[in-house]
Amino acid sequence: MAEHEIGTVTHYFDRLQVAVVQLTAGEIAIGDRIHFRGHTTEFTETVTSMEVDHRKVERAKAGEEVAIQVVGRARLHDKVLKEV
Repeated sequence: MAEHEIGTVTHYFDRLQVAVVQLTAGEIAIGDRIHFRGHTTEFTETVTSMEVDHRKVERAKAGEEVAIQVVGRARLHDKVLKEV
């Protein structure tokens, strides 16, 4: 499946299992499949919950910083790719 890079992880909250992603290209929406890739990170996730500025949103676009609930452990500077 084709993927393109949409952002980078800027923070990870371990207890909440939330990755904060700075979106640099495109957009992301609830239901999208995203792939986290880094030096020791490799997992794919379906977006089920996300927030921008502590408000639940259905979609976010480039330039926004979005908090995404994840099941895997993301790390600082991991790349985030969206399946197309």
